[in-house]
Amino acid sequence: MSGTKRDNTQCVALENTLIEYLDGRAQPSDRRAVEGHLAGCTACRTRAEDFRAVFSALDDLPVLSPSPSFDAAVRVRIAAAPASPRFWNWVPSPRLAFAVTALVAMSVWMSSMPRKMTPPAIAGQISTEADFGMIRDLPVLENYDVVSKFDALSELSNSANVSSEDVTGESR
Repeated sequence: MSGTKRDNTQCVALENTLIEYLDGRAQPSDRRAVEGHLAGCTACRTRAEDFRAVFSALDDLPVLSPSPSFDAAVRVRIAAAPASPRFWNWVPSPRLAFAVTALVAMSVWMSSMPRKMTPPAIAGQISTEADFGMIRDLPVLENYDVVSKFDALSELSNSANVSSEDVTGESR
């Protein structure tokens, strides 16, 4: 029983290379394996002989070639065939129709969604408020030369020291 199973697996493996062997296209190692199997297996040897007989019969048949006007005749018949009316004929392709339908559906869905303030929009709003604050302080910024040379604060600390001496009555 195990010998039969082994023979069946070898026969199945032989079927993959038998046609190449009979055509003479098999590798030398495959060729030796097929010849060894055919020497010991009568079923495969009979199958190989049947294939050789079919190949021989096919080789004896005359080769038929189409007439020179065959290609032109086929093209004329195709052009003369009536076009079958279909629902999709007015659309260039079903893919295009599906894409347009999907685009319209997405557009309707996106337009019906509630609008939310996104963080970049909030940041833009804060930036706008800061810009208006700067505009409000614009008169001070226009007098930048006066403000940059304003030494009142440096004199303020000296006058604070003087006023404190006057209050206490002490001199340094």
